[in-house]
Amino acid sequence: MKYFFLSDGWTYGRVWEFGGLWDQISWGRSPEIKRLDCCVLQQQETLWLYAVEDAVLMVEVLPRKDIGTSTSIGQVVLKRLITADQAIEVLTNSELLFNSATKN
Repeated sequence: MKYFFLSDGWTYGRVWEFGGLWDQISWGRSPEIKRLDCCVLQQQETLWLYAVEDAVLMVEVLPRKDIGTSTSIGQVVLKRLITADQAIEVLTNSELLFNSATKN
């Protein structure tokens, strides 16, 4: 598994694998991307931890349109997903750590 943190109010879009853009017809399924039940607070920003399968190389992230996020950034492509050890390091060094049950 690989991981990434995503700011509250953002979502993911296109996904790339070794052969290029993820092709659901070739793979026969969508890529495995799951928001985990924990988040951190860093510099007053809530960051949710996501897990992705190893075949994923890059993930496009963008503000969610349904909540009217106001930002000048249209989209970002995450080219460097992190390992489990790196995710644990971020969790360990965060200002606050929540799980979804305590966040709501």
